[in-house]
Amino acid sequence: MSEQNTSVLPELKLGKATEYIDRYDPTQLQAVPRKLMRDKLPKNTQAFLGVDIWTGYEISWLLPSGKPVVYIGEFIFSANSSNIVESKSFKLYLNSFNQSKFDSIEDVVELMQNDLTQCCGAPVEVKLYPLGQFAKRRVTYFAGQCIDNIDVEITRYDYAPNQLQLADSRQIVEETLVSHLLKSNCLVTGQPDWASIEIYYQGQAFDHASVLKYLIGFRNHNEFHEHCVERIFRDLETQLRPDKLSVYARYTRRGGLDINPLRVSHMSLLKSKPEHRLVRQ
Repeated sequence: MSEQNTSVLPELKLGKATEYIDRYDPTQLQAVPRKLMRDKLPKNTQAFLGVDIWTGYEISWLLPSGKPVVYIGEFIFSANSSNIVESKSFKLYLNSFNQSKFDSIEDVVELMQNDLTQCCGAPVEVKLYPLGQFAKRRVTYFAGQCIDNIDVEITRYDYAPNQLQLADSRQIVEETLVSHLLKSNCLVTGQPDWASIEIYYQGQAFDHASVLKYLIGFRNHNEFHEHCVERIFRDLETQLRPDKLSVYARYTRRGGLDINPLRVSHMSLLKSKPEHRLVRQ
């Protein structure tokens, strides 16, 4: 059965005309089981760790006086949660705060934490930042060796994990590879999703050209952000067998939200709160 024919996807708000509610409404949130796509990944692998770091740029509500306030939010979901939150439903949920009155920012944070935790099935960390505070964050590139200038010939744009190869040198290395050419498509709407990706590993050297061609192969691939990163992690793990591995993608925003999944093989690699954003974010 294809992903499009599963029972969950047709019920999502994504890709459908929707009424925008501006009074607090937690029922706007919709869950998508992580298991839906994980069942399609290689099975003979170790459990990974990780987080999904969402940034919300369109958060507003009313003070008791009726005066509106605006904030930028950071939402950190555990990769061990049962569900992801469908992105359009998240946007609709945040919009439902717009004409609702709250006594304090603490009340809003607590409400969001409770609602998102209930939706995804694991505790969610919520932080809301005044614009001036968030503006102090660095806008930067991923640190590492950018592989985008490697001269490769691309004749097909198909997902093909068997393209991944080890370098001929068989040298043991510790390195970070970066590409800004990752592009996939939304599983439901087909809209393009753009990302920069950072791959850190220890082990036998990867063939950099093969990694670049593999990543470009996602250009016509339809999958949610989180599942793309998990697929890349699993493919690198099963095809190239590194001793340690971290895959971190930061996607450009849509609907006032960006999604930034991080998956790692070891707890020491779990950088759960990198306080930066990339130039395209």
